[in-house]
Amino acid sequence: MTVSSEALHIMVVDDHELTRCVLMHALLRQGFISRVQVAAHGRDVIAQLGQMSPEQHPDLILMDLHMPVMDGWAASTWIKKHYPYIKIVAYSAAEGGHRQAKQHGATIDAFCDKGECTQSLLQTIQQVL
Repeated sequence: MTVSSEALHIMVVDDHELTRCVLMHALLRQGFISRVQVAAHGRDVIAQLGQMSPEQHPDLILMDLHMPVMDGWAASTWIKKHYPYIKIVAYSAAEGGHRQAKQHGATIDAFCDKGECTQSLLQTIQQVL
């Protein structure tokens, strides 16, 4: 899928409700994103994916790394094992988050620091897809 040919379906996974809401609204304002779903932690996103048909799966998951119940490292590894076609962008404010993601073996397609502007996040999403 290319960004220009078809609208995207994205899932935001973050344990902070405000972050989920802000990202959902910011993403839905983009012309190339048609649908945004949310999940509160890794186990939540895995449960939601399991209830969807493959056609309903998101094109990309925007994943926080530090969450309760199941963190982004474990969730990204599980998702890539079972749904390798779903792209994952780790989105974290952790100091050295990209390095930590690689050290923990997170299976991600890209990393974006939460301190970056919205435009940087959108560029990262477009580059991955």
